Amino acid sequence: MEEKFRKAWETCRREAEALGVRMRPVEADALAQARRILSGHRPSDGFNQLEKLGRLDLSLEALAVSGRFTALFDDTQANHALELLMEAGFFG
Repeated sequence: MEEKFRKAWETCRREAEALGVRMRPVEADALAQARRILSGHRPSDGFNQLEKLGRLDLSLEALAVSGRFTALFDDTQANHALELLMEAGFFG
């Protein structure tokens, strides 16, 4: 499941970069990187730009709360992602 997550995240990042959104590269341990980002108090790289473009579906937060990958994240990380997405009106 971790490899599927990594591939999905890389795909989202490539699509975001094609839209002009600047993002840091995915590290060798993509899951640890994602968990670290989602444990912080800020949105992931590019979140605000993706929000402006109406493409939050490409965000790390959207991946983290998708049914395919929720098991990879703890409640705190998933809730942080969900809260950011809800505040941005992603589910509205």
